[in-house]
Order: sequence, then C-alpha cells, then structure tokens
Amino acid sequence: MMSQEKIVILDNEHYIQWTIKTVLEGEKYSVLPFDSIEKVMPILSENGVACLVTEYWIDHFCTLEMIRSLKQKFPEAYVMMLTSRQVGPKQYKEILNAGVDDFFEKPFPAEKILLHIRKGLKQREILLQKKQLEQEIDRIDPKGYITRISSRAQRVAL
Repeated sequence: MMSQEKIVILDNEHYIQWTIKTVLEGEKYSVLPFDSIEKVMPILSENGVACLVTEYWIDHFCTLEMIRSLKQKFPEAYVMMLTSRQVGPKQYKEILNAGVDDFFEKPFPAEKILLHIRKGLKQREILLQKKQLEQEIDRIDPKGYITRISSRAQRVAL
C-alpha cells in the first residue's frame, strides 16, 4: 500500500526537500517535491494527497489557508508542518486549528519525520476505513438506523 500513497513536500529549501524525499523513497513512498504554493495547488485541489509535509512560510505566504482548503476537501489527509521561524502560542494554536497534525521546528532528525509520517498514514487509513464503513451502513439503512444486530453482537450484549 505504501507505494500508492502520494506524499507532497512543499518547502523552498531544496536541501529539506531532498532529505525528506530520499528518506521516504527509501521506504517506497511516492514523493512529489515542490517549492511554491502556486505549483502545488493543482495537485492538492484536484487529486488530494495522503500526506503533505510543508513549511509554515513559502514565498512570503503563510500556508495555513492552503492547509484549511486541503483538509476541507480531504479531511483524512495527514499534514506535517516544519518551520525555521519562531512560533508563539497564538500562532501555534492557529496552526493546529488549521488542521496540521504534527509540527516540528527545523532542524529535525529525518528518522523522526519518517516515524511520524508512518503514524499519520496509519491514522489516515483508519479514517478512510471508518468513512467506508459509514457509507456502507448508509447504503444498507439510509435513515441511519442499524436495524439488525448480528447474532454474535446479541450474545455479547446479553
């Protein structure tokens, strides 16, 4: 499943792009590096991604609005933010409220990023499975009521 998941890296520091890309491709992930919001927006808005690793500021623009837009269309997407800027409590709260799942200050160990991406993609998979099950339930009972309980569930309840 790993190779099917698309990971986008948005950072104008090419060394950061290269480092993360090298580590992730070594784990068989499909990685798309970008250095501007303008270039990455069509990918995020049309296709969605499994994971976005982004810098807080790109080309003098804050990436929070882009993240809000991504999370609105694809709430299961895992978003990691990296920054070399100082972030105060108010900014940190805004970052988390925008939908960022993990936040790290640069520099960072590449292994730490990999571990968090793995965790985030597992969480994403759980959210997608939950969404699929909810859709199946809605198809079975469009009113949202579960009208039949399996015999095993009835035995457990008794």
